[in-house]
Amino acid sequence: MTTIAYEFDVIAWAQEQAALLRSGQFNLLDIEHIADEIEDVGKSEQRELENRMAVLLAHLLKWQYQSERRGNSWRRTIIDQRQGIARRLLRTPSLKASLRDLGWWADAWQDARQLASSETRIDYDCFPETCSWTFDQIMDSDFWPSHE
Repeated sequence: MTTIAYEFDVIAWAQEQAALLRSGQFNLLDIEHIADEIEDVGKSEQRELENRMAVLLAHLLKWQYQSERRGNSWRRTIIDQRQGIARRLLRTPSLKASLRDLGWWADAWQDARQLASSETRIDYDCFPETCSWTFDQIMDSDFWPSHE
C-alpha cells in the first residue's frame, strides 16, 4: 500500500489511515498527523459551541435593542440556537468546561457584539462591554431581554 501525503489530499489520507488501522498495519500509520486530526475534532466542537453562542447572544442583543424590529425570524433563531447549544452540551459534556472559561465568554460576547452591530447598524460601542446575562438566563426559553 502506498502512503498518501497528508498535505496532498487529506481526505484520501484519512481513508488510507482508517484502512491501515482496521487492517492492523500500525507501523504504517502517520501518527503525528492522526494526533493533529483528533485534536482538531475537539477544536471544531469548541468552535461550533462558540459560534452558536455568539449568534444566540447577537440575536438577544438585537431583540433587546431593536424591539420595533422583532419578528418570527429572530425568535426562531434564538430558539434554534438555544436548542443547538443544549444538544451540543448533552452530546459532548466536556464542552461545559468552556462555559467556566472567562476568556471563552469574552470572545463569544465580542463576536456577538460585532455581529449585532453589523446586522443592526447600531454602533459596536453602544452594546455593553461585557455580558450581564447568566448562562441560565441565556438558555431559558422564557428569557427575552427588554431594553432598560
